[in-house]
Amino acid sequence: MIEDISCKKNHGAFKIILICFVASLAGLLFGMDTGIISGALPFLAKEFSATVFTQECIVSAVLLGAAIGTIGCGFISNRFGRKNILLSAAIIFIIASALCYIATFPVELICFRFLIGIAVGFAAFNAPLYLAEIAPRRIRGALISFYQTMVNVGILAALLTDTYFTYTGSWRSMLGALAIPAILMFIGVIFLFKSPRWLVLVNRKEEAKKVLNSIRNDKNEVEVELAEIESIVKEKNSGFNLFKTNKNFRKAIYLGIAIQVAQQITGINIMFYYAPKVFQSLGFSSGVAQMWGGVILGVTFLIFGIIAIFFIDKCGRKPLLYWGAALMGIPFLVLAFLLHIGMTTTLTQYSAVGCLVIFMAAFGISAGPIAWTICSEICPLKGRGFGMACSTTSNWVTNLIIGLTFLTVINSIGSEATFLLLGVINIALILLYYFFTPETKDVSLEQLEMNLMNGVKLRNIGK
Repeated sequence: MIEDISCKKNHGAFKIILICFVASLAGLLFGMDTGIISGALPFLAKEFSATVFTQECIVSAVLLGAAIGTIGCGFISNRFGRKNILLSAAIIFIIASALCYIATFPVELICFRFLIGIAVGFAAFNAPLYLAEIAPRRIRGALISFYQTMVNVGILAALLTDTYFTYTGSWRSMLGALAIPAILMFIGVIFLFKSPRWLVLVNRKEEAKKVLNSIRNDKNEVEVELAEIESIVKEKNSGFNLFKTNKNFRKAIYLGIAIQVAQQITGINIMFYYAPKVFQSLGFSSGVAQMWGGVILGVTFLIFGIIAIFFIDKCGRKPLLYWGAALMGIPFLVLAFLLHIGMTTTLTQYSAVGCLVIFMAAFGISAGPIAWTICSEICPLKGRGFGMACSTTSNWVTNLIIGLTFLTVINSIGSEATFLLLGVINIALILLYYFFTPETKDVSLEQLEMNLMNGVKLRNIGK
């Protein structure tokens, strides 16, 4: 009997790991698209004689598509299920990547990258939501952090791909490479379970029970979890109606939006969309040197994203957010000072690179994974789709604004003032995390929901 129980536990754990890996391929694609454009941009800009504004549009087309794709994703995710939306995202990725490869005009490229943005919006919305709803509570943070780690893997893969094709200048191969992981994702998602919480939401309790029996350790755990889910589903209002009628739910929505905006204004995607420009401002004039600088940042991001998996459910969300904000802000302030005194020596150049490495490490273990984790945890089941749509859309809108304006800003006020501003912003984010953000580790989604809907102060719903 003991051996049977042990085998069941191992079997269930293996299924969870496999599910997590397949769902997180959405993160891999998200990351690859984030990182791939930085290497392609100088070459396609030269081929098309693209202006600064056209370059910003090519970068930002994905972000606009992601924002639009996310807006309606709450409704369609509840209507068709998390798994089916992930399948749709994979199909769009495959088609749009192939179209980018054959684009002959900047307008075409902008349109095709807009389609990729739709897929990114679908994937970035549904993958963390799916993982939160299928994961055991004790490792929920780790599994969602693994999604962010796969984003980091995708970014690094993109930077390495860019670096490889930099020697030939083939930006088409850079953009077309996205189709390969998209095909793998499509094949993998076909075999995923449907979310048990979504199944209960659409009155398919027996299917939900079968899924839980397949991925949980024992029947008692399944019965308790299923009972908790059913009790939550009794809430009559959902989505926007719940937002209109319940002030506690509105607070969770506003916090989710604030956390996602905070993640973007750290400056993280500036490092990936415009890595060559950033390294050029630090005195690295060679295109190959700029790309290898981006690879260094990508490796750092990946390593510390992996570290986050092991600490997010042990240390908790808030301590990592505090330390992360401080360790993102201080390097930018130091970098601004180095730019002020001048990048005239090798020592100052490599010190500046060290500042960027520290920033990437801090983001990788804090705001990167934790923003997605908390946003997928704090909203009630019947409002989770709507809540994730609001927070994820705010992420993409902020991302869009940054993508559209960064080149203009850094050309207008200079690198020194830009990094000084980023340093101040990051340190100021500690206030958001201290006064409004709850600690959610080791608490079930249903308990978080009950505390929230019973009017417990937002920062305390995890207690």
